[in-house]
Amino acid sequence: MKIITGGVTAPIGFRAAGMYSGIKKKQKKQLDLALLVSEQEGPIAGVFTTNQVVAAPVVLDRLHLKKGVGRAILVNSGNANACTGPDGMRVAKEMAQLAATALDCPPHTIFVGSTGVIGQPLPIDCIRNAVPLLLARVTRRGGNEAAQAIMTTDLKPKQVAVRARLGGRMVTVGGMAKGSGMIHPNMATMLGYLTTDAVIGRSALQTALSQAVDQSFNCITVDGDTSTNDTVLLLANGMAGNQTLKPGSADFRKFCAMVETVCRTLALKICWDGEGVTKVVRVEVVRARSTTAAKQIAQTIATSNLVKTALFGGDANWGRVMAALGRAGVPIDPALVSLQFGDVPMVRNGQGLGRGAEQKLTKVFRAKEFTIRVDLAQGKAGAHMWTTDLSYEYVRINASYRS
Repeated sequence: MKIITGGVTAPIGFRAAGMYSGIKKKQKKQLDLALLVSEQEGPIAGVFTTNQVVAAPVVLDRLHLKKGVGRAILVNSGNANACTGPDGMRVAKEMAQLAATALDCPPHTIFVGSTGVIGQPLPIDCIRNAVPLLLARVTRRGGNEAAQAIMTTDLKPKQVAVRARLGGRMVTVGGMAKGSGMIHPNMATMLGYLTTDAVIGRSALQTALSQAVDQSFNCITVDGDTSTNDTVLLLANGMAGNQTLKPGSADFRKFCAMVETVCRTLALKICWDGEGVTKVVRVEVVRARSTTAAKQIAQTIATSNLVKTALFGGDANWGRVMAALGRAGVPIDPALVSLQFGDVPMVRNGQGLGRGAEQKLTKVFRAKEFTIRVDLAQGKAGAHMWTTDLSYEYVRINASYRS
């Protein structure tokens, strides 16, 4: 597998574009509408928010996913089209119909996405006027434009693509994502759109995406909030011409690894672009009794505001990690627990290793990325999460988000 330049338009047969349509504030004129198009339709897989308050685009995409065929994805930023009642659903359906008419394809092959402020009507007139212009702009080089158009508080567009030989042909998986705040499983508040030119069935495609999301987007947290619009879609068009990837085969496992690499790379890009973030830390729990227990502990530590503020301040307060571990709701034996920050052991058999270890930790905290390793000495299972520090800047950004 090789990481290559490009994003969603790296696979054969995909084109994209982004433009300013008028949804975002006029004085800034930031790109706010993206279109991703495949030359031919193909199977599509999806994973969506677990929030009970669900935006209209998610409701519509779930309905379209039942047909299992995709051709294009139309996404706006600046407005979430969430908590907008029947009118919001009507607007989401019109978005799909506008793209379907322009591409001369069935509406159920169009998937839509929205991101931005919740509770405000989405100005469909802006999209209605823009879609023909947007379609005229789509090119193989338009992925970067599209990645910019789906951004909200993101500081930079997020893209990646990988390529490998599968089934006798070169197969590519590409992706773009947006996310900066309200990041938390399940599924981390974000939009993610992946493409591939692989020949693969719908069920196998869904398996590959679900597994990849579980090991990537479901393993990051910035602020413990999830939103109403979280969506990850993976569209395949089969234009690589490889032999069909079948579950259980070596090539299918390689494909799954490719999808996971794209998802993990995008997930970490989201962490690094998190609002006010200065550090990204991997919380790794080992020797737990079960994977479920390990995940619960990792998530409790990763979402602790006291742990996150200590990371920001460079405070060697390992007691906050122990306290979070103890309240995770998982039976443990504190006398068996060991903690390690980076390459510095801090706790062994439930007891701190003293001021000397804390002084060594100062060097670890200077790094922008390191691992907190929690050894429970109870079993053979493990899990991980990526978390970020919590800074003054995060509060500043979110105190004035709507203004």
